[in-house]
Amino acid sequence: ALLLISLNHIKSNNIMEALTQTVSTAIQSSDYTQLSLVFTSQWQSLGQGEQRTLAAHFIKSAVASPTFFPAAFQSQTILSVITATLAHLPPIVEGAADTQLRQLLFDYKVNEEDDYSTAARILSGVRMEASDENSVYYMTPLERCDVFVKVAECYLEEDLTVEAEGAVTKAGTIIENSGITFVKNEENDNDNDGEHNKKNKTDEQTMTLLLRYKSTYARILDANRKFLQAATKYHDLSTAYLYTDAIEEDDLLVMLGKAITCAILSPNSAQRQRVLGLVYKDERLQQLDSIPEFQSHSSILTKMYLNRIVQKTELEQFESSLADHQKAIMADGLTIVERGVLEHNMVAVSHLYTSIYFSQLGELLGVIDGEKAEKVAAKMITDGSLSGSIDEMEGLLYFHPSDKDESSLLRWDETITAFCGQLNKVTDAVRAS
Repeated sequence: ALLLISLNHIKSNNIMEALTQTVSTAIQSSDYTQLSLVFTSQWQSLGQGEQRTLAAHFIKSAVASPTFFPAAFQSQTILSVITATLAHLPPIVEGAADTQLRQLLFDYKVNEEDDYSTAARILSGVRMEASDENSVYYMTPLERCDVFVKVAECYLEEDLTVEAEGAVTKAGTIIENSGITFVKNEENDNDNDGEHNKKNKTDEQTMTLLLRYKSTYARILDANRKFLQAATKYHDLSTAYLYTDAIEEDDLLVMLGKAITCAILSPNSAQRQRVLGLVYKDERLQQLDSIPEFQSHSSILTKMYLNRIVQKTELEQFESSLADHQKAIMADGLTIVERGVLEHNMVAVSHLYTSIYFSQLGELLGVIDGEKAEKVAAKMITDGSLSGSIDEMEGLLYFHPSDKDESSLLRWDETITAFCGQLNKVTDAVRAS
């Protein structure tokens, strides 16, 4: 029995040596058929441990070859071999060759084939060690964050927002846990100190990565129709000039324009009003008029911030600048922009009228008919964004001053009363003298 075991062991070693040599020779001669034969049928006679060793040998040898890649990526046969070997690896591949292979294949899929979703899945499999600095798979927080941002960017290219959100969330966790943050320009001035220059270089890399992360996150929020959050992120990006000079001024203006787009599309709320105010006070607002895509944005934003009614004719140019996901028709039959503007106009009208017929309201707003206006008003009253009541029999909408408005009026009345009282006292004192 011992002799039989020994003979089997020798036989297994001989097969392993033969297959290893076959793989090396096939890589040198770019014999894709032979490699496919090895990793589909011939290696089935090996144990799991030997299969992992052979897979690691293929990957290490292929990456080290000066001629095998990237030409081999054009072969579907080799892509199948790569998939099989990456799924049968030992815990460690010398020199992290599997990571190098994934990066090479990622670059090829992105730059040569524009196959972003496949590229993202390939890069997602990279092994990343966060704590053991001696591991061949160790990556700094910046490097790990870069991997997840690349994955998210690729998924976004093919509108796979769920997958993109998962990747960018992981990047955000790394940023939060590692304390990665912007360094302002005044803190980034160069001097003759080599260490200082090295630090500046690191800071520049950090800022570039953070900008990519923030841009990707904003695009995901935008694509998921979380417009209020997206508006905040876009405006944050538009102020990147505070941290770096690497971004063109026109690109920053585009981010400002996108912030306005998302703010306008957001549901009416106090937080939305704050965001509108933030952008309204931006000194670059009027510069958007020089960009065809955003020519109407500043005027609409101004009316919304100042609670003025926005007419339908003013929306035509704005609507033409929207992306497809921003033009979606919602369950109530309204487009996103129609509902956003209608909710704004409803609040604006409440400052002008104490009551109004829905037929008159629809005509005044010039956006939708009276029946839809009633549905929107009912929803706004229910969620607390509009204070009022509806007389369905008469088709009337009554506006009620909110508690906040009432308290403001009371404080104003009290202030006027106190002032008049003080004035009377002064007048009486003057007369007495």
